[in-house]
Amino acid sequence: MSIPILEVVDLHAAYGRIEVLRGVDLAVPKGAVMALLGPNGAGKSTLVKVISGQKEATSGDIHLAGVHVRGARSEDLARVGLCTVPEGRSVFPNLTVEENLVLMSYAGVPKGAILETAYNYFPRLHERRNQLAGTMSGGEQQMLAMSRALTSDPALLLLDELSMGLAPLIVDELYDTVARIAESGVSILCIEQFARTALRVSDYAAVMSGGRIVATGEPGEILDTMADVILGGAA
Repeated sequence: MSIPILEVVDLHAAYGRIEVLRGVDLAVPKGAVMALLGPNGAGKSTLVKVISGQKEATSGDIHLAGVHVRGARSEDLARVGLCTVPEGRSVFPNLTVEENLVLMSYAGVPKGAILETAYNYFPRLHERRNQLAGTMSGGEQQMLAMSRALTSDPALLLLDELSMGLAPLIVDELYDTVARIAESGVSILCIEQFARTALRVSDYAAVMSGGRIVATGEPGEILDTMADVILGGAA
């Protein structure tokens, strides 16, 4: 069995005296799309912050492609292939779409390659390339945030609440693109409150509740056995 692209073992984290992650165990196979589901307050976004180096764990281990990375800084994790599209879409609103993308060339990726990747996955961004990012729709801003993440040629992409605040048709479109990105060999962990669309493009799913992973399996199995937990939001 190959080494998982991401393995989290008995991970704990807290805000002050309140423990939010209570022994999380999770493995994402290489080349797979995994949906991480669960209600608000389950600890999903805290887990993303710990994995991506934005918050310290109190105990436990994190391995990226077999390398121990707990405690590594976000910028160091990015260099070894971990990239996060955070909840709430982080774009520079007063720059154009193309300026947002070209900013990513500071990491040494040629401008032409950055634009080609972005416009190939999201043709609408090419149409909007001279528009200020802050004047675009939420869905278009999410496309831009995803494109910026892809310019770093990630091995593992963390998508935190991709669907937040977006219309169902746009969410479907974004998840169709998630499937295309996965076909290129990128491993993806989708953190979602709204389950059905994420499960449609996922190879595996895990369910989080009360700061722990309470179930893992194939999407159909998870939908059958954990519907009461994961379908608490709009499905």
